[in-house]
Amino acid sequence: MSASSLQESRNDLSTVGLLAEMSANSNDNKKKNEVFVVEGEALSSVSPGEYEMHDSGFEELYLEKSRLISRAIDEIGFGKYQIGLFVVAGFGWFSDNAWPVATSLILPRLAEVDGVHPPAKGQTPFITLAQNLGLLAGALFWSLSSDVIGRRWAFNITFLWTAVWAIVAGSSPNFAALGVFVALWSFGVGGNLPVDSAIFIESLPSKYNYLLTVLSIFWAFGQVVTNLISWGLITNYSCETDIVRKSCNWGWRYFLFTMGCFTFLLFMIRLSFRVFESPRFHMSRGDDEAAVATLHRIAKINGKETSITLQDLKALDEQYPRSWNAEVKDNGRFSEWQIIKNSMEKYNLGHVRAVFCSKKQALSSTLVIFVWAVIGLAFPLYNAFIPTYLAERGNANEPLSVALTYRNTLIIAVMGIPGAILGAIFVETKLGRKGSLALSMFATGAILFGSTTAKTSNANLGWNCGFNIASSIMYGVLYAYTPEIFPTRVRGTGVGLASSANRVLGVFAPIIGMYANLATSAPIFVSGALFLLAGIVSVFFPYESRGKATY
Repeated sequence: MSASSLQESRNDLSTVGLLAEMSANSNDNKKKNEVFVVEGEALSSVSPGEYEMHDSGFEELYLEKSRLISRAIDEIGFGKYQIGLFVVAGFGWFSDNAWPVATSLILPRLAEVDGVHPPAKGQTPFITLAQNLGLLAGALFWSLSSDVIGRRWAFNITFLWTAVWAIVAGSSPNFAALGVFVALWSFGVGGNLPVDSAIFIESLPSKYNYLLTVLSIFWAFGQVVTNLISWGLITNYSCETDIVRKSCNWGWRYFLFTMGCFTFLLFMIRLSFRVFESPRFHMSRGDDEAAVATLHRIAKINGKETSITLQDLKALDEQYPRSWNAEVKDNGRFSEWQIIKNSMEKYNLGHVRAVFCSKKQALSSTLVIFVWAVIGLAFPLYNAFIPTYLAERGNANEPLSVALTYRNTLIIAVMGIPGAILGAIFVETKLGRKGSLALSMFATGAILFGSTTAKTSNANLGWNCGFNIASSIMYGVLYAYTPEIFPTRVRGTGVGLASSANRVLGVFAPIIGMYANLATSAPIFVSGALFLLAGIVSVFFPYESRGKATY
């Protein structure tokens, strides 16, 4: 799986947590206590009181309605609608990988004496910093706004936004302008994962939840296609002389134009597919009638029927009456401000404390969040500068040509495909989650250390292919394990904390790169050490979640 997006795009673990939460909620479990059962041992048994919930009744009402909608979706089953949604949602996974990769691919070409170039030597990583800040801001903005304006609008707008600013970036007159445009297109990319996964998950029967993992194949294709385009354009329209001038260095600009137009094409394909607003979105804004109507539309497309009625949801309103001062419009729906407050409910301090509700759970949560933070720093140190590093590691230290540099990067990208498949397999082996995770992290770090010994371009290529395979396995396992170790009621909060730690540390990675000599193996050594550290920490995870039931 892609080294770059797996640091920058897959960071939105909070949405993956919602998948596991909805899977658990779809079970006919009427217990009021949330329990994670580990072969008879309660991982965490937490009553609502221990979460210090206020007595608004909103969260209880939301969870009960969510369970009812989940059962309706299970009743409808998997059909034509979900198949089409799988494809167009996969475009989001594709984009989440493709654009961070695109940023790293143009970095080596930003050395025009009469065009785009950093104001001082060693400041190229400012572009990566702009990207990471844009991704962080985009994830926060689009995930919250999708609760207000709807999933469907954000689902399409993020692609249009990215396409427009990417095309504009290809016309950048100077380094500062390019940095601004990279941040702007990344702002759109940052919204893909939280929005696309939400609209996909919220229409998916619970027994097909594994398809979220299968969608990771689009990440691998995103990296492959991006590298293929760069190989064809950047290599044929770049200067091969020591002095780089704008007139002979249009390859990276053509590359951004093409990527922007391709993203616009994906946007048009999305528009042509009739995506319904998420039933849970309608329910979250107090529009139960629209939620039920959407469920019946999906059922009609699938050639099925559903027994859910508006009265079923209204009955829950009577069971969990509003004892709170909600802002409601004349039509009975929540106001936009009330929707925002409801969305932020799961991040209150009571929920955060519940993530660390016992000694064992606190240890587990702390170590998992720490590992995600370390990886958030390790990946960009490797991936953002790998084209520059490869260019410096030719035979007998002779720099590679532009063509060979981008050919090698493409080959490395292809290795993410078998890595993604192996990761999906390893999570169910006898090694379990912990064993597979620790071994893949050790392998990733060891391979990076080994890569610094390479003396030829082919040796470098081999080491970095190994890195992409090992790191893809690692992420496949980590994404299966992380949501599983948090109790249902606070799963969204726990994975949200891990996501935030990952993104914040990702912002610091390019800053470190500014002070490192990118012509040496310094960033590679640091990245390898961080992966080894993460592997050591994972050995001490207190829970093995393979084959355990989560409630």
